[in-house]
Amino acid sequence: MVLAKNLYGSRSELLLAAGTELTESLINKLILAGCEGVYIGDEDKPEYEIKGIISTRLKENTVNAVRSFFKGIERGNAIVTSYSFSTMSHLLDDIIDEISTDKNAMINMVDLKVFDDYTYYHCVSVAALSIMVGVAAGMNRSGLYKLGMGALLHDLGKIFVPKEILNKEGPLSLEEYEQMKKHSQYGSEYLKKQNTLPLESIIAVLTHHERYDGTGYPLGLPHTKQTLEGKIIAICDNYDAMTSDRPYRKAFSPSEAMEHIMGNAGAMFDPKILEIFLKKIVLYPVGSIVRLSNGKRGMVIENYPYSFMRPKVRIISDNPNDPEEIYDLYNDPSLLNVTILGIYKPNDTM
Repeated sequence: MVLAKNLYGSRSELLLAAGTELTESLINKLILAGCEGVYIGDEDKPEYEIKGIISTRLKENTVNAVRSFFKGIERGNAIVTSYSFSTMSHLLDDIIDEISTDKNAMINMVDLKVFDDYTYYHCVSVAALSIMVGVAAGMNRSGLYKLGMGALLHDLGKIFVPKEILNKEGPLSLEEYEQMKKHSQYGSEYLKKQNTLPLESIIAVLTHHERYDGTGYPLGLPHTKQTLEGKIIAICDNYDAMTSDRPYRKAFSPSEAMEHIMGNAGAMFDPKILEIFLKKIVLYPVGSIVRLSNGKRGMVIENYPYSFMRPKVRIISDNPNDPEEIYDLYNDPSLLNVTILGIYKPNDTM
């Protein structure tokens, strides 16, 4: 196996360069380092490139800035906090620029995170997802900045929650869960005192766990009292959390996460915003191995906007001498009766 994308460490240092052969020794070291996974290249088909919503370097720089900001607050270092906030602000502008240049872009990959740095990667992923939805919803530049900053800092309050609760591997007790639920208030109260963020961003931090039916926290607001920013972040936060490995469970696939989210339209999530979100997320990212209804399996090589259930698939054959076979499920009328059954797992019977 050969690494398809550069792999960076928790301080944005390059650990392994794209093209590195993954020996058993390297794989064991990556596991010990808490690496969730890597992207593997297909030497026969190098043109099937997996692209992120934002560039790898921009993501890593933003993760680094968010980490520095959170740590500066924890340590009471005003200089580090101020510098990190300024850096985050400039990087957020870069994220908005990258996403705004391609309004038809979709989330076409599973974002890999490092266990120990999950919070920081999660914040950046939620910000990128939220901005993508905001662009699709027609928000202006100022609105996208307020949305993005609220998303970047939506989990800031978790630094004020005891670490033993945050990192607990089993289910939380009722008392622990009530303590965890206070993180949105902790974060918004801290930011309000600093007087550095737009009010819309602070309200988004406070309300990103409110629910459409009014049963969320901390205020139990009905959807008519919730802001657009908070509603967008609520969906993106839930999706990214579900598709990430956590100490107490393995990640759900994008299709499994979307099934949960769609099932909660009108209960947890605003149906109108969810409709926009659905058009930006693909259920089977490029590189996914899927099971087809005709008994074959294949690798997804391209997704189409507004047709996330019918991508282009390269059929995988056990016979290396078989000619290449491509199924374009969206454009080929002869394949209308072929559907994707789900992600292929090695123990599946075909």
